[in-house]
Amino acid sequence: MITLLHCGPHSPQRLVNAFAAIDVPVQLATSADDIRTAEQLVLSSEAPFDATIRQLLCRNLLTALRDYLFDKRSFLGIGTGAHILFDTREHAPAWTGLGVFPGTVRPLYADRPTHPFMGWAGIRAQANSRLFHGLAGDEKFFFAHVDQAVPARDNLCLAQTDTASPVPAVVGDDTRLGVQFLPHKSGSAGLHILKNYADTALAAPQSNPGHTSQRPATPARSIVACLDMHADTHGNLVVTKGDQYDVNVGGTVRNLGDPVEMACHYYDEGADEIAFLHIAGYRDDPLRNTAVTDIISAASRRIFVPLTIGGGIRDYTDDRGLPVSALEIAARYFRAGADKISIGSNAVDIAKRYLRTGRKTGGSAIETISQCYGAHTVVVSVDPRRVYVTSPSDVPHHVVPSDPPGPAGEAFCWYECMVKGGREGTGIDAITLAQAVEALGAGTILLNSIDKDGTNSGFDLALINAVREAVTIPVVASSGAGKVEHFSEVFAQTRAESALAAGILHRREVSIRDIKQHLHGKVEVRK
Repeated sequence: MITLLHCGPHSPQRLVNAFAAIDVPVQLATSADDIRTAEQLVLSSEAPFDATIRQLLCRNLLTALRDYLFDKRSFLGIGTGAHILFDTREHAPAWTGLGVFPGTVRPLYADRPTHPFMGWAGIRAQANSRLFHGLAGDEKFFFAHVDQAVPARDNLCLAQTDTASPVPAVVGDDTRLGVQFLPHKSGSAGLHILKNYADTALAAPQSNPGHTSQRPATPARSIVACLDMHADTHGNLVVTKGDQYDVNVGGTVRNLGDPVEMACHYYDEGADEIAFLHIAGYRDDPLRNTAVTDIISAASRRIFVPLTIGGGIRDYTDDRGLPVSALEIAARYFRAGADKISIGSNAVDIAKRYLRTGRKTGGSAIETISQCYGAHTVVVSVDPRRVYVTSPSDVPHHVVPSDPPGPAGEAFCWYECMVKGGREGTGIDAITLAQAVEALGAGTILLNSIDKDGTNSGFDLALINAVREAVTIPVVASSGAGKVEHFSEVFAQTRAESALAAGILHRREVSIRDIKQHLHGKVEVRK
């Protein structure tokens, strides 16, 4: 029996679902007695170091947890749950850790102390551990972290990763372990780690061969399977796909299938992330319509890679005259099992207000969700369209060379952000928007292209390069993929961390497996 102690604003449901998938029973720890009587204790937290310690104090659990750990009983810390095993955090000296192991928690990037790493990377074993039993050594795991735990003794670092310079990925000793990655979002490899921890038979040294490796543990590029959702004539959400954002065929919505079943199929094929985008969500009341949360909940029980949900996440007044905040909607989706939320049209309004005033309000959807759940949970979806000009001096926007030229031979273009399904221009360019939302706390840019959508002609490389070079957060390249070669092209010619596929998957023209096989040996990818 696993006793799960969860800290932070995120729901423990994703981890509970992961243990259920490997037939390991779980009980949630709500009291100090639950910790004292635990056979195996897992502490999961994606909250900051100080917030995690503060929550344990407020719940009167810190003393029981410290006693449990100093008795050298079975423990697995996940995320910040691994960090609090150490003494202190450099930028929060007032909040000390549990001091189980000597060492310090410090920012992953010294020059950008709040900048996270988000994505897939390998681990490089430095010592034997039962967590590694049965692994081949080339697996990838999903990381989302701002800090790193740096042990004072080398023998406490059991594995490294290369998300920045080499940093500890697994720490601890024979009984008390911590992992920097999120195993419940790391696919079959992550489930394998959890199963190894839960298997008490592996605790004996003779059953613990482990492995060591000197192979690189570099970050991998990832493939995102995207499912646009729209209500059909019966009001049920179905997967659809438009050509340049038009999803109608003969007056009805194009129905490509059930969102959960299709998402599970893509997960089984090797998708590194699943994105559900409710493209008409801005018309709905998400707090009173359970269709989206039902889909997230069902998917999270069967899919163990990051889940993103977008559509309708905004501040609004409902039909009863009551205010609804984007944070409330996001919280509902996170409780259902989402890992990230995607903000679209509302992000344009937020960015324009920020650019006009030069000040952060602290109350926008981007800021409130980022502050509560972390920047790694906030995706901003950008829908730009090319506007052709003859000279960069023609407009006060970021202008790039246009290839091919415009309809009148224009050699340049800028990318205007569109809203309302690509029907309405906003006067703000994609580069300016991306920089603004990064400053406000967004952690990822999902970069679409109205011109490329549905064309199968390849990604808009000029757009992707312009935006990726302007921000420090990850960019997901979207729109235009028509064959596997387009994915190797976008990774070879841009620094985009991820590439998105939709229509070619839904029409069974290309599979996730086809894409991964094509990329193998060309770029680092998860198998």
